[in-house]
This record gives sequence, C-alpha cells and structure tokens, in this order.
Amino acid sequence: MLGVFSSSIVSPPDELVAAGSRTPSPKTTAAALVKRFLESNASAVSLQIGDHVQLAYSHQNQSPLQPRSFAVKDEIFCLFEGALDNLGSLKQQYGLGKSVNDVVLVIEAYKALRDRAPYPPNHVVSHLDGNFAFIVFDQATSTLFVATDQFGKVPLYWGITADGYVAFANDADLLKGACGKSLASFPEGCFYSTADGELRSYENPKNKVTAVPATEEEIWGAKFLVEGSTVLAGTK
Repeated sequence: MLGVFSSSIVSPPDELVAAGSRTPSPKTTAAALVKRFLESNASAVSLQIGDHVQLAYSHQNQSPLQPRSFAVKDEIFCLFEGALDNLGSLKQQYGLGKSVNDVVLVIEAYKALRDRAPYPPNHVVSHLDGNFAFIVFDQATSTLFVATDQFGKVPLYWGITADGYVAFANDADLLKGACGKSLASFPEGCFYSTADGELRSYENPKNKVTAVPATEEEIWGAKFLVEGSTVLAGTK
C-alpha cells in the first residue's frame, strides 16, 4: 500500500529532512513514485483525493493472514494491512454490525477520536490487538493518522520525495529510489497524527520519540527510539 501527502497536509519530520540532505542520494517525485507502484502491480488501484493526496494499494503478494484492504466512509479514507485479533469485541464496543471488517472498524475508531474530543488518541490505537499498519486520511479536516502494531509485525516505511511529499508504504524497496536517505522505518507501536503534529508511542504516550541519525552505510536516514523503552525502528 502507498500513500503520498503534500506539505500542505503534513510537514515532513525534521529528522527525515536532515537525513535526506546529508549525502547526495537518488530521489524521484511523488507522481513518479505512484506511477512506479502502479506499473509494478498489475492489479493496483489508485485514488487521487483533491490536489494533495494520493492513495494506492494492491492485493498482489499479500499474506492471506494479513490482507490489505481499503474503505471510505464519511470522507474518511483508510488503507489497512493486517488483521485485528479482537475485532469481535471492538465491534461491540463501538456498536457496529457483524458485517464490519477491520478497515471499517479503524475508520469508526478514528471517528470516535475526532468526534469525542478530548478523547486521547493513544486510546484508539492501544485498544487494537493484532498485527496491523494503517493510513487514515480525513478529507473533511485534512487530517492524517498513521499507526502500526506494537511489535511491528506489519512493516511500514516513510520518507520524503524529491518534491517534498511525505510517502508511506509497506515496501521499503519502493521508497528507496524515491526518498533517498530520508527513508526510515515507521516505529512500531507508534502513531503519527497531523492533528497534534507529533510521532508518539501509544503504550508510553508521555515518552518522547527521538530520531538517531543512521550511519552512512545504512539505507535508512534515521532510527526512531521511544525514550524509556527498548523499542527501536529503522533497523530492519
């Protein structure tokens, strides 16, 4: 799955900007990145949302235990990969019907966060058990919300394209050429929301997430560390 967002939606994290400018490295535009994704996945579906967002996904080479899915409801778009182990209890918690699947559940959880302010955002993700990574975009508020499971069982990567778009994908190789050294692994057990502009751990929401510059030999530009824990991302 792939999501690209212009700087009008999300400001590129300073750590990725700094990493990407450390050494000359190949970069391509967001449009070229999306084109490459579509050309390499024959069954891929792409969706342009306004002038600043593009989402794409494919079922090609997906794990049967961690399928990819897409849904949109009330102008909330979601790309989801993985499976929720507690989907049944979550449907009861949110008062949803039996036919609701994982991706729709995530949309409903996000809506609860948005509409029940000041509902702590870490509560939304910490209640999700299973292996997952998802990208939510709320067109009504131009809000981006991204998260991965606690153990990083479903990988997610992010980086900055040549024209300043922030790109998220489950395929590191896809982003290597497009994002150069700004490429990094999205830290496991964390979420990023443009509503508060911070990358945070949902298990330890008060602990700061910091970035450590990677060595020149590594493909990553930075490694993200949740302070006070042993969680490291960007080293896989």
